Amino acid sequence: MRSTARRGLAFASALSLLLTATACGADDNSGQPVPGVTDTEIVVGTHMPLTGPASAGYSKIAPATKAYFDYVNANGGVHGRKITYKIMDDGYNPATTQQVVRQLVLQDKVFAILNGLGTPTHTGVLDFLHTNRVPDLFVASGSRSWDQPDRYPGTFGFNPDYTVEGKILANHVKTELPGRKVCFLGQDDDFGRDALAGVEQVLGADGVVARQTYVTSNTNVAPQIGAFKSAGCEIVILATVPGFTALSVGTAARLGFSPQWLVSNVGADHPTLARQLGDSAGLLEGLVGLNYLPMQGDSADPWIQLFTKVNNEHNGGVEFDGNIVYGMAVGYLFVQVLQAAGRDLTRESLVQAVGRGGYQGPGVAPLRFSGTDHSGYGGGRLSRVSGAEQSYFGPTYETDDSDGPVNEYTAPPVTPPGNGVPTV
Repeated sequence: MRSTARRGLAFASALSLLLTATACGADDNSGQPVPGVTDTEIVVGTHMPLTGPASAGYSKIAPATKAYFDYVNANGGVHGRKITYKIMDDGYNPATTQQVVRQLVLQDKVFAILNGLGTPTHTGVLDFLHTNRVPDLFVASGSRSWDQPDRYPGTFGFNPDYTVEGKILANHVKTELPGRKVCFLGQDDDFGRDALAGVEQVLGADGVVARQTYVTSNTNVAPQIGAFKSAGCEIVILATVPGFTALSVGTAARLGFSPQWLVSNVGADHPTLARQLGDSAGLLEGLVGLNYLPMQGDSADPWIQLFTKVNNEHNGGVEFDGNIVYGMAVGYLFVQVLQAAGRDLTRESLVQAVGRGGYQGPGVAPLRFSGTDHSGYGGGRLSRVSGAEQSYFGPTYETDDSDGPVNEYTAPPVTPPGNGVPTV
């Protein structure tokens, strides 16, 4: 009788523990609580250059993402849970990135890393995140390193990869600016190398008359720009972060060199560049960039209306620019994925939800997520600065990171839900 009672008590205790673990979410096949997930909260983290050589503009991204999460939290959260976003400053220094990501994972026990920024910085934490089975979503970089589903099944990109960008920019040169001398300046890492590969895929190796690189620790780009001037370059394609886009444009003006600038999306946000150049912001006139999200100045766009509302209500009404749009677009996509992952949230269910794909949001180009493609957005649209305003022109394009053609993408954009919070 006492033995039966003890067995009954043991069963009840075990059932209670099981129900508690289920309520909080169980770690993948381990029966243990999922790090960062409770009945009421989901804790995620990121590394961002809040200071340092890439902080211009980029320091605004994570606060914008957090603002969107605060907006969602105020509207009931996701499956009853509110999102807490831990933002760590890495100064765009790979060694610091490793320190802060280890803290987020091992001490803060975050559920996932979201939108960690930078090619050289994030590359150094890929293996650590994979070994610890931490979802690594929507990396803020267009490196092709994030699209390795066999090696890094939990890592997914967000930006169009830099080779795709390079192909689209070069296609504009080939079709609209033929016969002109083209030069290329890129960051001395996968960012610059992948972009150059895309440019040369379209123009050929002989189609670029001079190539230069820069490192973020050296802000003197006069030698590179001087080499372009000496080579007689008429077009300069930049794979640069915003600070080095501004440095390049300003240095060229000082040297009496005025080419047509074509700039990767990560370094082409006009408000950010104008702040950097100050009284010399007029030098940006005619700059051609690439983007894949709604243009920050398009007040008629419903996504811009939503993000402006969120910015005013939850982000202190800071100056609205492309970095704000980017950060909130990341937040919107992450909420979509959380919705799709379901109430019984695990790291495995989150990764599986991304891989199922089918997501639509603010982007003008398609998201490519599938079980075999982790690359993020697959194209973009060209913009031009005219009269101190940046606006789109021409169609949206999509292509691959190989030798596929650059094609027009004609699917119409979607509009946000009425309350600005996605549902499954």
